Amino acid sequence: MNNAVLTERIRQIHAESDQTYGMPRVRAELRDQGVIVSRQRVARLMRKAGLQGVSRRRAYIVTTRRDVRQRPAPDLVQRRFHADSPNALWVADMTYVPTWSGFIYLAVVIDAWSRRVVGWSMGEQMSADLVLAALNMALQQRYPEQVIHHSDQGSQYTSLAFGNRCRQMGVRPSMGTVGDAYDNAMAESFFASLECELIDRRTFKTRTEARLAVFTWIEGWYNPRRRHSALEYLSPVNFERKSPTSIPESDVQCNEPEQATMSAWESSP
Repeated sequence: MNNAVLTERIRQIHAESDQTYGMPRVRAELRDQGVIVSRQRVARLMRKAGLQGVSRRRAYIVTTRRDVRQRPAPDLVQRRFHADSPNALWVADMTYVPTWSGFIYLAVVIDAWSRRVVGWSMGEQMSADLVLAALNMALQQRYPEQVIHHSDQGSQYTSLAFGNRCRQMGVRPSMGTVGDAYDNAMAESFFASLECELIDRRTFKTRTEARLAVFTWIEGWYNPRRRHSALEYLSPVNFERKSPTSIPESDVQCNEPEQATMSAWESSP
């Protein structure tokens, strides 16, 4: 393939990623299209065409507010964010999205095995209900047995309601220390991608606009399509589909945003 044709293919891939893909992910996309090309050639053509990916430079955002009256769970992970099978380790955290109308808050639950967001919830309050809704979504999608749920020591996660739900469903809570991003590095990495690929590049006038954008990014892009370096540049959904590890096919179906928006938002605080 000559340089002109290859450059046009690269432009198309870059545009389909909303101008977020750099050389490694562009090259992985070309490979899946049957185009085998060196890293150096892709990088050179991208430079010549003025194409570059977005860079993750997230400052650590403190959303943790510990309730000293509640006893945190022990740290069962010790910064070992690795799982050999689905539903062995989930990581969870919260962040906020600014809009002209005020903040919305996002809680997520991520399967460490595939990096897939298996539960999420958005609301206008950083409450226990927010993290409970994300946990319940994950439970409804995955039906885990003795999964470790790792989070920080925020009052939402140490609340009686959250602890009772974990005991009821056989979930094993795990919590890192307060104010240390490395104790929940996988969740922080996810939020860094969300921030640099979406939040930093958009201005949201309303909370509804922000909710729709975040939902579409998670369920329409990150889970089904966004290539992940730790997954040999597969998306989380494709990694699950291609893995020899058994997981119900219904669990790896990717929902269309139009079909899932209302049902997902109805469960959000």
